[in-house]
Amino acid sequence: MYYREYPPHPALAAHVECMWAARAPGGAHTHRVLPDNCVDILWQDDGQPGFAVGMMSSAILVASGGPLRTVAVRFKPGAAGAFLAAPLHALTDQRVDIDQLWGRNDAERLADALWTCELSDRERIAVIEHQLLLRLRGPAARGVGLPGDAGERLIQRALAALEASDGALRIEQLADQLAVSRQHLAALFRARVGLSPKLYARICRFRRAAAALKASPGPDWAQLALDCGYFDQSHLIHDFQEFTGSAPERFLLGA
Repeated sequence: MYYREYPPHPALAAHVECMWAARAPGGAHTHRVLPDNCVDILWQDDGQPGFAVGMMSSAILVASGGPLRTVAVRFKPGAAGAFLAAPLHALTDQRVDIDQLWGRNDAERLADALWTCELSDRERIAVIEHQLLLRLRGPAARGVGLPGDAGERLIQRALAALEASDGALRIEQLADQLAVSRQHLAALFRARVGLSPKLYARICRFRRAAAALKASPGPDWAQLALDCGYFDQSHLIHDFQEFTGSAPERFLLGA
């Protein structure tokens, strides 16, 4: 399967992790997608208007029955709300057609612009970026996640702290640092990010462990667990089973 990432337009860089394109080969196949603490919108050459994939709490298997081209945007954590004008917890573990979020007319016009003519991946991505810039500057940005409001500033501070600690920071400590109650932080986090702060932190920690495992196969499992912020080896195994559907050793074989 072909997959390539592209840097976003500079005006979108504060909100978008990357733009990406993929091509699935002919024949039936599946691939596993792991939780990454991001929200994506995908457009495919299958005649559909596109769809958003919310924050994921576990791995999913994506099946393809034949050749398929995809172009997509991956938002940074907490950034998708300004473009979707919806509380992000409503999208968690969901695939939602973009016409339900942007309206059928806008969704169909964009799909036509992407697939009616033969364009390069980069040209299709430029079409998507133009639509995102319009939405960032227009009425859609006045919904949940307005850049610069007090809630957004608090969420960005929370996300930065969790990422800097690779998910090791306790949520009680985080709430104290931000001078808010844990309940207020959790409610705001669910709406603006899509997950609870605790689950987001667990996925940060899992992603660090997965990256460390790929970098040094055959590790000292107990030491890896401690280095990545787990209580012990069984704690690490539990998270791998929950987020990948397999034990770390099997994950490594299939990575």
